Amino acid sequence: MNTGHPASSWYAATATSFPALPGLQHDTRADVCVVGAGYTGLGAALELAQRGVSVVVLEAAQVGSGGSGRNGGQVHAGQRNDQAWLEKTVGRDDALALWTMAQDARAHLLALIAEHAIACDFRPGMIHARHKRGGEAEDAAHIAHMAARYGYDQLALIDDDALAHELGTDVYHGGMVDRGGGHLHPLNLALGLARAAMAAGAVIFEQTRATTWRREGTTIRVEASSKEGGGGTVTCDQLILTGDGYLDDLVGGAARARVMPINNFILATEPLGERAETIIRSNAAVADSRFVINYFRKSPDGRLIFGGGENYRPGFPPDLKTFVRRHMLKVYPGLADVEVTHAWGGTLGITVHRAPFVRDLAPGVRIAAGYSGQGVMLAPWFGKLLADAALGEGEGMALLSRLPTPPFPGGRLLRWPLTVAGLSWYAMRDRL
Repeated sequence: MNTGHPASSWYAATATSFPALPGLQHDTRADVCVVGAGYTGLGAALELAQRGVSVVVLEAAQVGSGGSGRNGGQVHAGQRNDQAWLEKTVGRDDALALWTMAQDARAHLLALIAEHAIACDFRPGMIHARHKRGGEAEDAAHIAHMAARYGYDQLALIDDDALAHELGTDVYHGGMVDRGGGHLHPLNLALGLARAAMAAGAVIFEQTRATTWRREGTTIRVEASSKEGGGGTVTCDQLILTGDGYLDDLVGGAARARVMPINNFILATEPLGERAETIIRSNAAVADSRFVINYFRKSPDGRLIFGGGENYRPGFPPDLKTFVRRHMLKVYPGLADVEVTHAWGGTLGITVHRAPFVRDLAPGVRIAAGYSGQGVMLAPWFGKLLADAALGEGEGMALLSRLPTPPFPGGRLLRWPLTVAGLSWYAMRDRL
């Protein structure tokens, strides 16, 4: 359960100033109620408010305190699934439309940052590093395919020696550079979106948990309880449900069967001083090819922000610094003497095929979740698409609804152990 910003998070320690918002203490009316003040919910609220729609956002903890404010801050180009998979799964036309959507999402993200002066330290560049030998031919074929079919010319191969010089470690075996990717301060992005939404007229209630919703005629009533005591009912015409890995019974069994939470963990070192100049020289973000991905980047003050390791059960390991540090030292053994100043965890939602779950749950009720690690770029745009659908413009949602998101196998009782067994098997392969 999300109880607010983790005190051990470097993001929380360096966040821009943001006021504590009151909880809901009375019944209210809005055209649209949004549940969840992360990227998706805030993206929806901002779009709606800018278009003159009255919108209320209910946040169970604090703005951006879920996955939106805890993730690795990496901005990946494209959808979570690569274009070859999409072509086989939904056909070439929809695959092209999904690529165009992802490019629109990137442009939208950068426009939001610029238009609203969001101080989230966006830096361009993404490196995909291979953790095993081989794979160069496959990467070259992917680069050629993306250039020929999609006109995407931002990818380039990088060989072992050049990658070792770039990263300051020789544990990888070449990879790809994507100039269309990047990284940013994820919590500051969320806070900036919240400020923009409120300036446009959206009302956000923090520490307010939506508990149930029901349709009464042409309206929807959302019951909510406030941590401060009290609460109230939001009467609305449309309801947007978000939360990704923090979904609860509010979204119903169909969504919970298709979106499963997993936990991922990150650390930040002390500033590295002169050593920072020899690590990730281009200041790009890095993600490797493991099933349980190691991902890392530098902060503006020269720290290494490193994500590694995950678990599939409620709760985090008791000593997160030690847990993540051992993954970091496999990549950068020379940092054994460096102090880890912060370590924190977060929860994200995954689906069977890692395709996002974007659906109509009931008339006037919509959901987006299951970003599977691709939410920094996609979620604000998906929020906009949910807002569009609430206003009768549902083409984007219709495209996303054609992505396959079957339930996890095993039904209500067995899906968790079966999925954990499968994920653990793939994680074990990383070590072989």
